[in-house]
Amino acid sequence: MSVEQLEEYIAADDLAGIKTLLTQHPDLATSSTSYNVSPLLLACYFKKPQSADVILGFLKEINLYEASAVGKFDAVAYLVQTHPDDVNSYAPDGFTPLGLAAFFGHLEVARYLVLKGADVNLPADNGFRVAPIHSSVAGNFTAITKLLIDSGANVNVIQQAGVTPLHSAAQNGNLDILIMLLEAGASVEARMEGGKLPADLAREKGFTEIADILS
Repeated sequence: MSVEQLEEYIAADDLAGIKTLLTQHPDLATSSTSYNVSPLLLACYFKKPQSADVILGFLKEINLYEASAVGKFDAVAYLVQTHPDDVNSYAPDGFTPLGLAAFFGHLEVARYLVLKGADVNLPADNGFRVAPIHSSVAGNFTAITKLLIDSGANVNVIQQAGVTPLHSAAQNGNLDILIMLLEAGASVEARMEGGKLPADLAREKGFTEIADILS
């Protein structure tokens, strides 16, 4: 059996299939998938928390990126304590521990990483150029967004295609995050590639009140 089979089980959230396959071939739990991430991270990206839990049961240890993605605070604390410089390192797919914690909504892990020196403005080292605040806003994680802003995150940072955090907040219709960004100096005049303003995205999604605020 191959890692491709494991990927199929993860995508389908086939818990029995994952458990059977990893029982027979435990080495697959630490293999690299075709997505250039571990099976555990793949389960996180596919938003399959139960599959992630099954995979965790077959791992003797996890790395900082995996611990940040699944929200294992104790593991994150231990790994940062033993290798403090890794707090601003990159996973094979280019994301930082803080970026992963923000993307998957783990507030306490994100707070700890910031406390230990994680750069809140360090973007992903790949073509997406996603900063932690892009991830927290896109995921509607208000508390993490506040943490990042209070810690000095650039609210006008640009990711792929010219998207700013305000674009994402407008598109999601999250008024709390929107106000938070505006109070921190987010520009309503920022245009994506193609020329769309945050107000345009809000209006397209039917958030007329937010579109009016941004206009």
